[in-house]
Amino acid sequence: MPKTYEGRLGPTDARFALVVSRFNSLFSDQLLAGALDGLRRHGVADDHVEIVWVPGAIEIPLLARRLAQTGRFAAIVALGAVIRGATPHFDHVCRLVSNGCAEAARDSGVPVIFGVLTTDSLEQAMERAGTKAGNKGHDAATAALEMVDLLRQLPQGR
Repeated sequence: MPKTYEGRLGPTDARFALVVSRFNSLFSDQLLAGALDGLRRHGVADDHVEIVWVPGAIEIPLLARRLAQTGRFAAIVALGAVIRGATPHFDHVCRLVSNGCAEAARDSGVPVIFGVLTTDSLEQAMERAGTKAGNKGHDAATAALEMVDLLRQLPQGR
C-alpha cells in the first residue's frame, strides 16, 4: 500500500489570518462568521486568529502576500464577494483576485485559501454565504486547517 497523506481537522496551535473585503459586506460578514465558526469548532482559539479588513476584493492578494511573508501565520483565508454586473469588470476582478491569491501562496509557501465568492447574482451569493449551499467561509476555514495539517505531515527538503 502506498504511503498516503491527508490533512485532518482538529485542534491546532497554528495561527490564521482572515483577509476580508468590506465591499459587499452583507456577504463578507456572513463568510467571516462562517470562517470563525469553522476554526472555533475545530479547536482554534480566538487569540490565534487575526482579521484584516480591506476595501474590496482586489486588495485581498496584496494583504494576503504581506501577511504570509511575516511568517506568523500557518494559513491565510481570503473572504469576499464579487457579483457579476453589466460590464466586464467582474471578469477582471475575479481573475486578478484568484491569480493574486494563488501567487501569494506559491511565492510564500503559506496556504492562501480562496474563499471569495464569484457569482452571477445576489441570490447565488446569498446561497453560498450561509443558506442553501452552506457557508463557503466555513468551508475555506476547514480547508485552511486541512492544509496546515497536511503541510506539517509532509517531509521537508528538496
